[in-house]
Amino acid sequence: MLALLARRLGDVDLADESVQDALVEAATVWPQNGVPDNPAAWLHAVARRKAVDRMRRRSSALRRTKAAAQDLVSISNSTTDMSTYEPADHGLIDDSAGMADPGDEQLRLIFLCCHPALDRDTQVALTLRMVGGLTTPEIASAFLVPEPTLAQRIVRAKRKIRDANIPLAMPPDVTTRLAAVLTVLYLIFNEGYLSRNETGDLLRVDLADEAVRLTRLLQTLAPDQPEVLGLLALELFHLSRFATRVDGDGDIVLLEYQDRTRWDLSIVAQGNQVIKQVFRLQQPGPMQVQAIIASYHANARTAAETDWPAIARAYDHLVQMDSSPVVALNRAVAIAMADGPQAGLGLLDQLSTALDTYHLFHAAHGELLTRAGFHQRSVEAFERALQRTSNPAEIRHLERRIKAATELATSLRA
Repeated sequence: MLALLARRLGDVDLADESVQDALVEAATVWPQNGVPDNPAAWLHAVARRKAVDRMRRRSSALRRTKAAAQDLVSISNSTTDMSTYEPADHGLIDDSAGMADPGDEQLRLIFLCCHPALDRDTQVALTLRMVGGLTTPEIASAFLVPEPTLAQRIVRAKRKIRDANIPLAMPPDVTTRLAAVLTVLYLIFNEGYLSRNETGDLLRVDLADEAVRLTRLLQTLAPDQPEVLGLLALELFHLSRFATRVDGDGDIVLLEYQDRTRWDLSIVAQGNQVIKQVFRLQQPGPMQVQAIIASYHANARTAAETDWPAIARAYDHLVQMDSSPVVALNRAVAIAMADGPQAGLGLLDQLSTALDTYHLFHAAHGELLTRAGFHQRSVEAFERALQRTSNPAEIRHLERRIKAATELATSLRA
């Protein structure tokens, strides 16, 4: 809906505010009057009316300011007077005959948010907010930055698009914005894979499915781009084990303890087919390497069959392409699994400053300390992780790990 309105209005910020207005009205009206037969059409019609109301108020304010102090405002001859505009009240697509499929509009909106006039972090944050539907706290958590900082970044980006009159159009060459778009889709999927919301849901299948759908759509625009294929394969391998990532109580099940007989092997097979295409192209990139790592996990029928040395070697290549602390963390864990926990702990010590606010760093540190037999230190690491997460499922998991490590430390002292 946001994508369709942004396309029609030519103003992403106005479309976003109008959709929010419509959702607020629905939250008020629907509980009293019931959900309409076509909720999407209802929301779309209300959002359009809200947009017109905002445009009218804007025009009226400009006219009053001009009448009171002409030297303070300059209005272009092309400015439309919305004071008498009456929108036609049609359905969801209403009068946009010939418009592309809504999915295409979403992809168009992604490419707008990833315009080169915006810096990379802003591109990703704006797209996660506008297209992915993630909340500001969720995005801030993904970026490891304070929430107010992220909120201001998004506000400034929307203003820049509006003030620079950046068109909602696909670039002539989609590859010029491909890296940013791939990052966005990857983060949307990651939020589905490990949600940072506070509702208690560890998984958000809706976001994961949406990321896969948009990645497939992107593949139709760039069919021979190996990084697009790499992302698609990566998403599919992770998606194949969604059903086993939590137990019946909604608690986390670590990878080595998941029931692999319940993994969706048809999705694994799809991922394997995409990986074969990647190998044929012979143009390695970070998404492809991550997909290869995921393939080792997805194709191991038992935890013991996991080829950790091969995974560690793959991370050696990945860290040359992406030197981010999170990649270095994952590499340290892989090395620990291949060569023993002490090897991984030495690498984690080098990341303690960069990842101090990242709860998964401290959780991984706790696990490796446990494997190395340093149970009291692992308790402290798990407690640090607990202080840095708000997801109820993760909180319960960490509390269990703290209890188990405490009992081991106590028994050893006895």
